[in-house]
Amino acid sequence: MNQKQITVTSPLLPPLDEFLPYLEDIWKRKWLTNNGHYHQMLEDALCEYLGVKYLSLFSNGTLALITALQAMRITGEVITTPYSFVATTHSLWWNGIKPVFVDVEPKYLNIDPQKIEAAITPKTTAIMAVHVYGNPCDVDAIQKIADTYGLKVIYDAAHAFGVRRDNESILNFGDMSILSFHATKVYNTIEGGAIICQDEKMKKRIDYLKNFGFADETTVVAPGINAKMNELQAAFGLLELKYVDAAIAERKAITKEYQEILQNVPGVKLIYEDERVQHAYPYFPILIHEDEYGLSREFVYSALKERNILSRRYFYPLISEFPTYKGLSSSAVDNLPIANIAAKEILCLPIYPGLGLDDVRMIANLIVDKIQ
Repeated sequence: MNQKQITVTSPLLPPLDEFLPYLEDIWKRKWLTNNGHYHQMLEDALCEYLGVKYLSLFSNGTLALITALQAMRITGEVITTPYSFVATTHSLWWNGIKPVFVDVEPKYLNIDPQKIEAAITPKTTAIMAVHVYGNPCDVDAIQKIADTYGLKVIYDAAHAFGVRRDNESILNFGDMSILSFHATKVYNTIEGGAIICQDEKMKKRIDYLKNFGFADETTVVAPGINAKMNELQAAFGLLELKYVDAAIAERKAITKEYQEILQNVPGVKLIYEDERVQHAYPYFPILIHEDEYGLSREFVYSALKERNILSRRYFYPLISEFPTYKGLSSSAVDNLPIANIAAKEILCLPIYPGLGLDDVRMIANLIVDKIQ
């Protein structure tokens, strides 16, 4: 048995000695939150790094999702995917919006544009799609449908930090994109998130909403919440930006090593990146077809765990299978055949900066040898 534990991910941490001067400066300023010095610096730095014009920082990605829907005044029904982390759909539920699930396409497991149109009703106001594993959705097809039916488009881009298509930030598509800066992500601020929008007026509305709706000291313009990022997180994020490119390069090297070893294993399907896309390699997902591979995904997951290797079944079960959403008519299994199969076959293998290629080869070869 492997003596050291290999986790599915590990947080990117900048050198502590480089973070201390930031903390000392924060202590001198005595300004811990409410759009402070480092908060403003990080918003500007992220706009430049990501290639976006308007970005608003949040204390976490879930509050960013909830606020994005509020800012756009979304109501009624929203067409979305069951194949995501549950926060995607929870943000709709918290806004009193009915999620309508449609199936995913088999190549990248993103929402299938061909299934969206049939799910549109007079109550539909928006499409909420997810760039699963950082692979961009078919943004052109989704936008065409949205334009035809007068719908808004919100992208849960929690996996898509730094992702570009044809050298254009994927975050610039749709009406809004939402990022997560959780500790498990490629880039993190310990906890955190952001909304990317397309104009200054909307940016201002978002900033009001995340600060109780205050427009100035005495004027409240909307029923907002408290979702601001504090100065410690912002400073951490500013320093983190110095190291994220090197981290992405390590993730790419790990991905290529896995691909080289696993590309021809019968019953193991890899999800390859689009050649038009510049990736950040947040996950390394494989699909295990039991009939062809000879072992189930559950067996492989448990066998790796017994060897102190922690993989994850992202995303299992489907959001549509949770009790909160199971009663929806769109949650029916026969409405989501591809998503249901993917949920039973998916396994994300360890990937993070600092994971040695020897360990990557060991994990991959365990799968090649069927955990012998």
